[in-house]
Amino acid sequence: MTEWESDIKKALAEIARTRMPFGKFGPAHFPPDGVPLYDLPYEYLRYFERKGFPRGRLGELLKLVHDLKRDGANCVFDPIRRMVGGRTDLRTKKRRT
Repeated sequence: MTEWESDIKKALAEIARTRMPFGKFGPAHFPPDGVPLYDLPYEYLRYFERKGFPRGRLGELLKLVHDLKRDGANCVFDPIRRMVGGRTDLRTKKRRT
C-alpha cells in the first residue's frame, strides 16, 4: 500500500467517525451527535465552498467530502453506511393529527 492510499484510508476512517458539530445539521437539530459528515447534503457543503470551510481538521474533512460528492464518488461512503445501518434520515418527521 502506498503512502497516498494509506492517507486516504485514514481520512475516510476519520470522516466515518466525525459528525457535524454545529449548524443546521448539528446536534441541536439532529440529537444527540449531529449528522455524519458523509451524509451531509451536497448543497450544504457547496455553501461552505462559497463562504469558506471552517478552519482546522473539520474544514479539511468537509472539503474532502464535498470534493468526492462533486466528482460523483458518493459511493465511496456506501460501505460506511452499510456498517451503520443506512443513510441518516434528514427529513423532519411530521406529526400526525
